Amino acid sequence: MGFLPINRREMQRLGWEQPDFVYVTGDAYVDHPSFGHAIISRILESHGYKVAILPQPDWRDDNAIHEFGKPRLGFLVSSGNMDSMVNHYSVSKKRRQMDAYTPGGVIGKRPDYADVVYGNYIRRNFPDSPIILGGIEASLRRLAHYDYWSDKLKRSILIEAQADIISYGMGEHSIVEIADALNSGLPVSELTFIRGTVCKVRSLDRVPDALVLPTYDELTKDKKQYAASFYKQYCNTDPFTAKQLAEPYGSHLYVIQNPPAYPLTTQEMDDVYEFPYMRTYHPSYEALGGVPAISEIKFSLCSNRGCFGGCSFCALTFHQGRIIQTRSHESLIREAKLMTQEKDFKGYIHDVGGPTANFRHPACQKQLTKGVCTGKQCLFPSPCKNLTVDHQDYIQLLRKLRALPKVKKVFIRSGIRFDYVLADKSDAFLKELCQYHVSGQLKVAPEHVSDRVLKYMGKPENAVYKRFTQRYKAMNEKLGLKQYLVPYLMSSHPGSQLTDAVEMAEHLRDLGYMPEQVQDFYPTPSTISTCMYYTGIDPRTGESVYIPKDPHEKAMQRALIQYRDPKLYDLVKEALIKCGRQDLIGFGKECLIAPRNIKQGRNTNTQHAKKHNDSSNTRQHRSDSKGRYSAGKRRK
Repeated sequence: MGFLPINRREMQRLGWEQPDFVYVTGDAYVDHPSFGHAIISRILESHGYKVAILPQPDWRDDNAIHEFGKPRLGFLVSSGNMDSMVNHYSVSKKRRQMDAYTPGGVIGKRPDYADVVYGNYIRRNFPDSPIILGGIEASLRRLAHYDYWSDKLKRSILIEAQADIISYGMGEHSIVEIADALNSGLPVSELTFIRGTVCKVRSLDRVPDALVLPTYDELTKDKKQYAASFYKQYCNTDPFTAKQLAEPYGSHLYVIQNPPAYPLTTQEMDDVYEFPYMRTYHPSYEALGGVPAISEIKFSLCSNRGCFGGCSFCALTFHQGRIIQTRSHESLIREAKLMTQEKDFKGYIHDVGGPTANFRHPACQKQLTKGVCTGKQCLFPSPCKNLTVDHQDYIQLLRKLRALPKVKKVFIRSGIRFDYVLADKSDAFLKELCQYHVSGQLKVAPEHVSDRVLKYMGKPENAVYKRFTQRYKAMNEKLGLKQYLVPYLMSSHPGSQLTDAVEMAEHLRDLGYMPEQVQDFYPTPSTISTCMYYTGIDPRTGESVYIPKDPHEKAMQRALIQYRDPKLYDLVKEALIKCGRQDLIGFGKECLIAPRNIKQGRNTNTQHAKKHNDSSNTRQHRSDSKGRYSAGKRRK
């Protein structure tokens, strides 16, 4: 069928006089199911709608938005597979040097706050056209939210962007309902009833049962109110139990969040991934070097959506939900066979997974009819007694993929939950993981060693990770393999004090391991951790939380995790003295560093640490750039 049109010439070649929708995206056009614009445009196409793609238009030129003229039904807008601010800036707010979703990796082809800029850009040129926002940036900013880059509480992006409606989360159901309603002649202002959407109303007469949240003015004046309001929103992200939420702006405007769309069935998931994608970027980008992000996902399989892991710093549950949605083995094998036919396929499937690779079914059967438990997690602080722990389906899937002609090895890059592996009484999955799907190193994400910090993170106690390391080591010894664990660690998460970083350093000393990369906590929109960062309150308990915000303290926390780096010596020494841990300065085997006079001043160290941090943040950027439709993908 070919690519969808990206300019008027290509549209006319198809014989179209006018598209039904123009899809404005901050990404280059990649017709692959790991890209949100590809999925949404193909699903609309399957329902008979004409969709033109306008990738990375120059928002400074009013002519650019007129490429296809006025669409019959409206504009679809997405910043792309990543939040535009995460795409542009490291956690230290330094501009990144590359955009993996742009031809040639060129930075600057999309604006900061892309959804807001694109929305106002369209509204200025097409005052009467419906504007439908979607994707990760809009989904996580759908109600009032803390914005780290401006350090402000911002209004719903629906208002900021002058848009009409948001299709949030997984949009396959809601976008078709929106399109059908508009096509039937309903004005966009009347679309207040669609699941998985956010809309604006002038009164609550049409949404009488909505749970009314504090006003935006109240939220800006009282952080306690914001923490409580955010947690209400967080607890209303399940399609079976969620209520309509109403956030007032003044006396005559309300932003309404409807309950999420119901999860896709396996058949619906299969259908989504079997549309006639071209499975690569538009050929016009070839001369520019192609689109770098395709390399991460071209030979990867997305097997599931959703996550019941519930990490506090991750927005996945807010975006995709906690109920696992899976594709069938048959669908995945068909896609794998297509991969093997590519000229540049070298025998390696890079990933078979999703938000969490080894989640292949709902946490329990109850979730499919009654939803997830409100106020409880499936794995934290310990696995629920009703949790279904079974890796057999995933094992069988991996075996089938390994058996395909031309396939040499199948990797699992999207991450496993080690506590879920431990909960499995059988060692079958761990055995196959070590024997077939690890190549020397397995990356896992304990994140920290302090149980107090881990509690704020929503991660299992350090003892759980220790048990996993023992089982992993024993299994590799049994198989006659020498393979290692690479732990991902995070510094400066809410609740983490300097003493916790010292505890982390001692733990690493005992392991004989120094991580090459350390991720500073990055306050991205709509996570529990970001709410803590902004308010100093744990929204789940209402208790105060220590927040490390001082750049120098953050530099010391990070330096302690990499205490063996000579460049960080002075920061480490200063931190140890500040914590009263001079016992760790000396020549004994328990010491972290040897005695030495501090030769550099505070400012020099902080400046070095900022440089170090900018390079260490590549891990989040790299993992985010895998190009999943979920786009908010985080470590497990």
